[in-house]
Amino acid sequence: MAAAKKTETKTEAKTTAAKTTATKAETKSPAKPKAPAKAKSADKPKSAATPKASGAKKPNALSVEVKPSADLAAIVGEKPLPRSEVVSKTWDYIKKHKLQNPDDGREILADANLEKIFGKKKATMFEMNKFLNAHLS
Repeated sequence: MAAAKKTETKTEAKTTAAKTTATKAETKSPAKPKAPAKAKSADKPKSAATPKASGAKKPNALSVEVKPSADLAAIVGEKPLPRSEVVSKTWDYIKKHKLQNPDDGREILADANLEKIFGKKKATMFEMNKFLNAHLS
């Protein structure tokens, strides 16, 4: 008889646990509704004065076309081109004519055309942009 009471107690314990779980689920508050989404910046009207409103970006200093001087035109050509292209074409010229110092690649040994731009026989690659800038308008 003692064994029968133990089994009854176990089953009662299981049903009691199930009832408490069910009542806990019933007493939980329903999920709160979400707050309305904030307005995105795309919903705001843009003024016509901003460059983004017209779809055009403000050009960056490297992409604005500049006209090279006559001395610089001997190296990069006479057409107006962006500063980045001027520097790139100058490096192409330096490498094509092997004007970098073999011992120190940062140093440029100027030939007759580059000497007109640099104003001296040797210049470092860091000085080069300063000298190129003086020949651009």
